[in-house]
Amino acid sequence: MIISGAQSLETNKEIVNALNVFPVPDGDTGTNMSLTMQSAAKEVKGTQSDLLEDIANAAANGSLMGARGNSGVILSQLFRGFAKGVKGKSRIHTKDLAEALKSGADTAYKAVMKPIEGTILTVARESAEAALIIANKEKDIVTFIEKVIKYAEKSLSRTPEMLKVLKDAGVVDSGGKGLVYIYLGALGAITGNMPVIEEEAIVDNSYIHNIEEIDGEIEFGYCTEFIIRSSAADINKFKKIIEGYGDSMLVVGNDSVIKVHIHTNHPGKVMEHALELGSLSDIKIDNMRLQHRHEIFKQTEDKNNVNTENAIEKETKKYGFITVTMGEGLTKIFKDFTVDHVIEGGQTMNPSTEDFVKAIDNINAETIFILPNNSNIFMAANQAKAISSKNIIVIPSKSVPQGLSALLAFNLESTPEENEETMIDAIKVVKTGQVTYAVRDTSYNDLEIHEGDILGIGDSEIKSVGENIKEVSIELIEEMITDESEIITIFYGSDVTEEDTRELLEVLKNKYEDIDIELYYGGQPLYYYIFSIE
Repeated sequence: MIISGAQSLETNKEIVNALNVFPVPDGDTGTNMSLTMQSAAKEVKGTQSDLLEDIANAAANGSLMGARGNSGVILSQLFRGFAKGVKGKSRIHTKDLAEALKSGADTAYKAVMKPIEGTILTVARESAEAALIIANKEKDIVTFIEKVIKYAEKSLSRTPEMLKVLKDAGVVDSGGKGLVYIYLGALGAITGNMPVIEEEAIVDNSYIHNIEEIDGEIEFGYCTEFIIRSSAADINKFKKIIEGYGDSMLVVGNDSVIKVHIHTNHPGKVMEHALELGSLSDIKIDNMRLQHRHEIFKQTEDKNNVNTENAIEKETKKYGFITVTMGEGLTKIFKDFTVDHVIEGGQTMNPSTEDFVKAIDNINAETIFILPNNSNIFMAANQAKAISSKNIIVIPSKSVPQGLSALLAFNLESTPEENEETMIDAIKVVKTGQVTYAVRDTSYNDLEIHEGDILGIGDSEIKSVGENIKEVSIELIEEMITDESEIITIFYGSDVTEEDTRELLEVLKNKYEDIDIELYYGGQPLYYYIFSIE
């Protein structure tokens, strides 16, 4: 049931992603929940026991370490509570299952500091409460689960009435939708109406390959991944067609959606065959030969530095820092601030609890500060804090500008408590602006937004919409600037040129002569510009 639930969510994760309230290209609830479920499924597959209690614990442990984003952390808590609910039981009936679902919902609510109704929490709680009532009369497990799912769907449909932002955006809650897909997959494992995920596919969804294990020359140089959307496709026939083009082939899915992964020297030819079946999406092609050469160089460099690094790590320092960001420029800036470990992530790619735990374990310091720089990463960071025996302080930075502002406020001579207070105060006085693009049509605060429009977002509010990046950027800053503003810092992303950025810089310098304006290369994807206004 757990494995099939993971497959169901993986198949439908893009539908969940599309339910993002903001129409920006970082809707990642489906991805986060799917990666969390994949981690749970992988742990379940790895357990040697057939005992119900052991399997539930494996799912709880796997989802805990693999939890990504707030939705993933809440999902891990649902599994944790579920495992408590079946403790000591060798088999469960409908009443036991209902009580386990209720235990999961209760545990998830306790894990969230300020539970908000109209979210995955509501769907989990209301469906569990309904399950307790249904179980009093219904003893058939299939019929019982079907009725619980119907109530979960009913609860999901009411989420826009509980949260105005959902109603305004015309969507239901994405986390609740993801939970329904998991329930549907679990039911399918019993009825046989859902395909069970292949063992090879129970891995991190990005199918990241361990280049260190590749020796010598790589025979097939391009790691090729994509999804085929088709009304009626013969998966086995397609497998036979493309298997001659390479190795490490994985083709999984159902009648309408097929996930394809293959190492090949001819990605174009593989995709031509795929186009005969339907439309393609989520296309990703990586040159593994280049990655391999880079990794060999990096390993050599690391070996040369290992003695020095070990010598430094033997000595416990007073403070250590972990931060999260995306883009080579922003990573370099944070490292220039002597941050010990920069986790690559943020929008679209939230780090897992395990990512934080590993980073914590690699830092030899009395106190370690974590700067998530994204509100959707807070819960994973705090979950890692709870797991670790070290003194961890999570600063609630919601953006890169807030994270940098917190670091600037840090004082080596102050106590951890004093620094925590100072850093939290610092993030309150910096404003964050972001310029990106819309991925779907919607309306927001009387603004009509169309797919492809440029969006200016200021402190989590869409403030400007247009067709020109420079014009939207100028309008956004106009909305955010006040008489007290003294500094504007611009971090430009990987999708704008330095020339275009300098044109914007000149306009802003002429417009705001009394304000200091600084320009840095951030290299961040998806967001053309990130503005910091202080």
